[in-house]
Amino acid sequence: MFKKVSPYIGAYKKYTVWAAVLMSLGIVANVIPYFFLYQIIAPLTRGEHIGPDFVMLRVLAVAVCEIAFALLYVKGLEFSHISAYNTLKNLRISLQGKLEKQPLGNIQNLGSGRIKKIFTDDIDQIELLLAHAIPEGIANIFIPVLIIVLMFIMDWRLGLLSLVPLVLGMLAMGMMMKSGFEKMNGYYESAAKMNNTIIEYVNGMEVVKVFNKEGDSYKRFGEMVRDYRDFTIAWYKVCWPWMAAYASILPCLALLMLPVGSYMVLSGTLALDKLILVLCMSFAVGPSFLKALNFAGKFPQLDYKIAELEKLMDHPPLKEGKLGFTGAGRDVTFENVRFGYEDEEVLHGVSLEMKQGTTTALVGESGSGKSTLAKLLVHYYDLDEGTIRIGGQNITDMTLEALNEQVAYVSQEQFLFNTTLYENILIGKPDATREQVLEAARRAQCDEFLARLPEGIETKAGDGGKQLSGGERQRIALARAILKDAPIIVLDEATAFMDPENEEKLNAAIDEIVKDKTVLVIAHRLSTVKNADKICVMKEGQCIAADRHEDLLKDCPEYKKFWDASVSASTWKIKEA
Repeated sequence: MFKKVSPYIGAYKKYTVWAAVLMSLGIVANVIPYFFLYQIIAPLTRGEHIGPDFVMLRVLAVAVCEIAFALLYVKGLEFSHISAYNTLKNLRISLQGKLEKQPLGNIQNLGSGRIKKIFTDDIDQIELLLAHAIPEGIANIFIPVLIIVLMFIMDWRLGLLSLVPLVLGMLAMGMMMKSGFEKMNGYYESAAKMNNTIIEYVNGMEVVKVFNKEGDSYKRFGEMVRDYRDFTIAWYKVCWPWMAAYASILPCLALLMLPVGSYMVLSGTLALDKLILVLCMSFAVGPSFLKALNFAGKFPQLDYKIAELEKLMDHPPLKEGKLGFTGAGRDVTFENVRFGYEDEEVLHGVSLEMKQGTTTALVGESGSGKSTLAKLLVHYYDLDEGTIRIGGQNITDMTLEALNEQVAYVSQEQFLFNTTLYENILIGKPDATREQVLEAARRAQCDEFLARLPEGIETKAGDGGKQLSGGERQRIALARAILKDAPIIVLDEATAFMDPENEEKLNAAIDEIVKDKTVLVIAHRLSTVKNADKICVMKEGQCIAADRHEDLLKDCPEYKKFWDASVSASTWKIKEA
């Protein structure tokens, strides 16, 4: 497993090595006092006289050893944690880079709860491996092995005897790990489901309360929590007996050594002072070996966590070229585009051409593939078949950064970070001046509501932008797109939060964005796109017609049906009693 983590350690690998060396030296210093203890006890068993100076010198040596142990062990822990936390930093940065290149659908399928668990809980568990299990495990294994070798040198029979509890303890540990492996997958799957359910429950609290769904929502919440509890208890039930077994057996080396060694002394086959020395050394074996095996018990969990991280990072990334934008102009063409979510195809050979400087609208029923087609232009997903070109250049031939410079995407749900509105707009062009940001806000019709805020454009947006109304969040998102000034604009129901109060302002903001741009727009109000240069009618994942508004009314029954429904909806009102 160290091989799986070591690529992320980099230059800090030497800190882990030094940590193991220092901790090993520290444990040696902690074992030496047993020999000083033997030097005090052995003469007494032979009836020899020892003076106070002799004893005090050994006591002083023990104190020096304990101080050395503390200093060496603490310094070793310092080095191991420097290595560990820098490794966690490298791992998180690497994972973040991989996630950025994943299709958006893969990230959404994981769920925010599971991603949060991977980025925080699972990666934090690897700190145990680097900062403790590896250096402390090496140190705590090295010393018992050395002591057992010395026991064999003292008396081979006592050396063999010392192996009995160690072998039994390791067998118990092996049985625990074997039993735990069988339950581990269910335990971690239940933990991931519970995390996703908790986050969904909290995020959907408003809907739950408004529609009086506390019972149904809490029922699912409770089921996931109970499943996690049941899997956890089941896992520990199979592990507990073996944990108790090795925790009881390993420290009892002295209890086994004492009666057997005493018999050997009484029978004249072993000197008493040798037995005393071996007994003193045995006190250092059990605790060190027990600590090492306790770390070993964590390795199966860590192995699973690292495997999960690697599985996430090994998922095929979005296809990406190495070129900048080399297209001739900003014409956009969709050529026989096919795409599906998992096993269900939702776009069936769509072909569409958008001329530079024109506006193309996508209309159709919900689920007809409008938003999917728009997201494919931004390269949120890879196509199953076909190509999308900008100025004749396949979008998969250019880097994601180059594509992002060409296309600005504004959806109905624009996420705002919990920082200032100024910084949220600045995302559109990080190197923009303050004057450019303020100008973008003005053109996006933000001045009116910014003037009402206590700190103006320096006001915090709140968690997810909740300090603002839907229309206000939309105008901040439009200001971000204006500042970016990309030549191609995708508006995915960007007027979804339009109401009589802000309709004029949103329309004015959108007019500022689309000036001299190639525009792809999706709108639920057909009246807002009737003047588009081309309207593409989507039905069941296919483009069944593409023309101007007037021609579609005459030649496309499906579009006429949408238009009549739109007109009817716009004139709808509650009848007076």
